[in-house]
Amino acid sequence: MGGRPVPVLTTTLVILFLSLLSLSASEPLCTDSRAPFNLTTPLTFCPYNGTSCCNSTQDVQLQKQLQKLFQAMNVSDSPCASIIKSILCARCDQFSAELFTVGTTPRLVPVLCNSTVSANSSQSSQAQDDYCSKVWDTCQNVSIYNSPFAQTQAKLQVDSNFTKLADLYKEKTDFCNALGGASSTDAVCYDGVPVMLNSTVVPSPPSGLCLERIGNGSYLNMVAHPDGSNRAFFSNQEGYIFLATIPDMGSGKTMDLDESNPFLDLTDEVHFDIEFGLMGIAFHPNFIQNGRLFASFNCDKSEWPGCTGRCSCNSDVNCDPSKLPSDTKTAPCQFQSVVAEYSTNSSGSDPSTATSAKPTEVRRIFTMGLPFTSHHAGQILFGPTDGYLYFMMGDGGGTSGDPYNFSQNTKSLLGKIMRLDVDNIPSVEEINKLGLWGNYSVPKDNPFVADAAFQPEIYALGMRNPWRCSFDSVRPTYFICADVGQDQYEEVDLITKGGNYGWRIFEGPERFASPTSATNSSVNSSDFIFPIMGYTHSQVNKVLGSASITGGYFYRSQTDPCMYGRYLFGDLYAGAIWAGIEHPEDSGNYTSDQIPFSCAKDSPIKCDTQGSFLPSLGYIFSFGEDNKKDVYILARSGVYRVVRPSRCSYTCSKENLTDIASPSPTPSSQAYSMTQGSNSLVFIATTLWFALLLLGQL
Repeated sequence: MGGRPVPVLTTTLVILFLSLLSLSASEPLCTDSRAPFNLTTPLTFCPYNGTSCCNSTQDVQLQKQLQKLFQAMNVSDSPCASIIKSILCARCDQFSAELFTVGTTPRLVPVLCNSTVSANSSQSSQAQDDYCSKVWDTCQNVSIYNSPFAQTQAKLQVDSNFTKLADLYKEKTDFCNALGGASSTDAVCYDGVPVMLNSTVVPSPPSGLCLERIGNGSYLNMVAHPDGSNRAFFSNQEGYIFLATIPDMGSGKTMDLDESNPFLDLTDEVHFDIEFGLMGIAFHPNFIQNGRLFASFNCDKSEWPGCTGRCSCNSDVNCDPSKLPSDTKTAPCQFQSVVAEYSTNSSGSDPSTATSAKPTEVRRIFTMGLPFTSHHAGQILFGPTDGYLYFMMGDGGGTSGDPYNFSQNTKSLLGKIMRLDVDNIPSVEEINKLGLWGNYSVPKDNPFVADAAFQPEIYALGMRNPWRCSFDSVRPTYFICADVGQDQYEEVDLITKGGNYGWRIFEGPERFASPTSATNSSVNSSDFIFPIMGYTHSQVNKVLGSASITGGYFYRSQTDPCMYGRYLFGDLYAGAIWAGIEHPEDSGNYTSDQIPFSCAKDSPIKCDTQGSFLPSLGYIFSFGEDNKKDVYILARSGVYRVVRPSRCSYTCSKENLTDIASPSPTPSSQAYSMTQGSNSLVFIATTLWFALLLLGQL
């Protein structure tokens, strides 16, 4: 279950939306840029259990470091020694990146809680104790060997390896001004124990999401035109890429997209079937100068001579293709995943004016044979800060449970997120030496580039079928992916460099009972990163007992100010939508709420409805974002845009209704009213309908 969207099916599923789910997890705030992880057993030296940035090996290293220091200090039983241990162990805190970094400057000593600094504290009441003063009072006259406090004062000429705080700072005030800070909504400080945030009231979810339907087509991808205009590219599963013009909101117009005149036609190369097709499109960061674009698709080597590549089931991963049970009537690796580069047809020097692209490949970037016919994801994205191409790949499918454990196999690219450099093409000799799968280089800072046990392309691992990922346009380090579950759980993951997201050992936060043994798995379960949000199959779809998550975007438009900063995502089968939020910001604590939605009565295209007012989206294939940061839903029934909540009679206190002109209704919208009554009745009916659903669950 839980593959990607299946647009060839035509039956509209009528689903009952069930009760809400809220989860919290840790934010990637470790000093090594990885996310904290849940410890299976508490550390033996540092006082951390639950969530931490240290594993057992790092715990032992800290113990040895302190033992050397104690031997030199000869004060192992002193109160100061206990404080030094605590400060060293702060590296294991789930907030260590914030504790040991001020601005962009790394520190050797964490920010020490200083109650003399005025702040709106959100940390535990223990922080009210002036821990910075405690450190000074306890250790000011203790000679410390290779003191980290001395290293923070590197500009001073220190003649001895032994230093006192009193040698480095004139008085306590200077010490605490340099190393102290207060807990606030923007930062945390260290008070001698693991950082804990008070449980605060999470902002109430928006009353609803208002949509308008501006297109009829069924698409898998939407990418805003890199020139910053009101144009966007849409692609469908069959293999067409279209260039569309997005109408102004409130104009009453539909998007201008001519399906008889595609921007790029790849249907001769693309193999289109339930789980196959054109899966992703991406435009080079310098597209408006170089006209380079990329497509990710599936092909069938029995249909197209250009569909050639090495099988992902091979000796490197202890897999024999001849013994691989196929889930189809075709041979293993008959179907391939391809990433190819193309170029625009531009009459001038500005590729942004091009209205078409050349169908001939400029370069084949990547080709890999697929062991089965499902779970190959296929989305591609360029990183907003590094300019590298991110390529999402599922576990390859099969009967169930990733039977060959490809996701945890560090020599396999199945079940991985890859990061590729498509600007620096290596020689054939280099490609063969590194065992690469195509014409690309490996970024030098990829997490496993120096580890021969890993494929160097791997950026993150342990994915089942990542279906739609995105970077937050405001916080580009927030890289979010939705990963489709199998039997129980659909998850949203915050992707960090080198992160392992657990499949098939875990499905979401729960242990997965695999029917087959592991293959070439060299990872430690304590390093797994768990979802920040998600939902169970039974909670979203009790009728079918199945679900398939579709990832979306952090909402960054001011069109719906009550939705700002929330991560929107949906479910393929249920047609349901969630909004998740991190609160407090940068805390790593996330909650998500299922959000009611309806269609504006003045929608440019009449919305098909379930009952009297609820839009019948059908399958939710994907989400999109335009250059104004407005968010779109790409569904079986068409293209929908998130609009002002008041257009659906949803209440948002932040919405400024002043000088908002009512759009001129189109002929179709004049003849259409979702409730055949007033706006107030729409709001009452919406509230009552969802209330009845929730009551029916009790």
